Amino acid sequence: MYLCEKFKLYAMAQISNEISRTFNEYLLIPGLTTKQCTPDKINLQTPLVKFAKNGRPAIVLNTPFVSAIMQSVSDSGMAIALARNGGVSFIFGSQSIESQAEMVRKVKKFKAGFVVSDANLTPEHTLKDVLALKEKTGFSTIAVTHDGSSNGKLLGLVTSRDYRPGKDNEHTTVKEFMTPFSKLITGKYGISLDEANDIIWNNKINCLPIIGDNQTMKYFVFRKDYDNHKNNPNELLDSQKRLIVGAGINTRDYEERIPKLVDAGVDVLCIDSSDGFSEWQKDCIEFVRKTYGDTVKIGAGNIVDAEGFNYLADAGADFIKVGIGGGSICITREQKGIGRGQATSIIEVAQARDEYFKKHGVYIPICSDGGIVQDYHMVLALAMGADFLMMGRYFARFDESPTKKLLIGGSYVKEYWGEGSNRARNWQRYDMGGNSTLKFEEGVDSYVPYAGKLKDNLEITLGKIKATMCSCGTLSIEELKNNAKITLVSSTSIIEGGAHDVIVKDSKNSQ
Repeated sequence: MYLCEKFKLYAMAQISNEISRTFNEYLLIPGLTTKQCTPDKINLQTPLVKFAKNGRPAIVLNTPFVSAIMQSVSDSGMAIALARNGGVSFIFGSQSIESQAEMVRKVKKFKAGFVVSDANLTPEHTLKDVLALKEKTGFSTIAVTHDGSSNGKLLGLVTSRDYRPGKDNEHTTVKEFMTPFSKLITGKYGISLDEANDIIWNNKINCLPIIGDNQTMKYFVFRKDYDNHKNNPNELLDSQKRLIVGAGINTRDYEERIPKLVDAGVDVLCIDSSDGFSEWQKDCIEFVRKTYGDTVKIGAGNIVDAEGFNYLADAGADFIKVGIGGGSICITREQKGIGRGQATSIIEVAQARDEYFKKHGVYIPICSDGGIVQDYHMVLALAMGADFLMMGRYFARFDESPTKKLLIGGSYVKEYWGEGSNRARNWQRYDMGGNSTLKFEEGVDSYVPYAGKLKDNLEITLGKIKATMCSCGTLSIEELKNNAKITLVSSTSIIEGGAHDVIVKDSKNSQ
């Protein structure tokens, strides 16, 4: 009797009768494609962080993609590759503070065409050391400095042409076979990339060391990178012409982690959590605001409705991630029964964002995280209101992701695992307070088909997006949000949309 009386006012949970829908349940309806609406005129720029009405965001993406905060996706290599193509990587936080800060530092040191020397020895090292360093780093060009550091006094250079593995004595010191500084062609620190490339081509050399005062080593410029630099017009750079990089943080050690990441030069942070509607996230954002004001940018999430958005917006988030349980390796919905269809989530949160903007005069971008299966889903997410997309599986397939490429069943694949898997053991991402352990898995360990280089695949994907936007009669993401027409589809119309009622030829066997 007592229990019934005590709880009689709470007979049932709040129930939403709205169907939780996915991107696969929608299609875009064509709009008028004008003569001006061609792929080369499509503008894919989009804000990454919040800004006031009539103001400008501190960071604007040239490509509306960011890579997921995952061990199997976002390290310094992915961050460099994606920033060079207009997006941002959030380097995974499920590692030591020192190693994450070093990854951030590596990205910030990278300059388009100017490469920091990560393979260095002293004159007293031996050929055995050269071979070991080459095996470890993969670099065949080694700077010889007085102290073996990347910014020591340059004394010479060793390349694969200076020794014969298996024939030369491995105990021979580097100073005996290196090309000494007196015979090197070098460039002066401060030289432009065009000037450096002119020196390389005029002197028919493969590599140009860039030196500063007192002969200190600064950078390398390589002949092989020449075309790469010309082909990256969308590079995302800060005010000092350095690549922009993000980093994931958790709500446990942020007071120690954030200062180290800021010192390393991080441009934007993001709280990594499967459920962002939390007082823990509010505390973290308040720490950033109290310590750094608005100079440090921080995103929050994940949430799936207007209530969650408004909570994090009021807390001071610079952008808000939307999506719970929609990732290809995520099993949160299966394990906890928590989540919502990604399309429904984006539509509701986008409306909340627009209402917040009207009320407060501050536009807070939203990021769609999860639920992307086909490339056209990307356009749907943007049309439904997302400002940019966070993806894991998409980027995990590329050379630039940090995982192994394996040959399985005659096909090449790459490893891909969730942050909630036993392999990652990123318990902080699923932290609900209390003891610090991973109680159960919310992610799986898997493979994804290997796809090659990021740039090659990204060009195809962006080509599809631009073509779809042209069919919608829109020239920008903002126009797409305002003017696109979307329709629900039935299960039979989904079948109709693919190849049907024919015998598809096997492309491997067809002539």
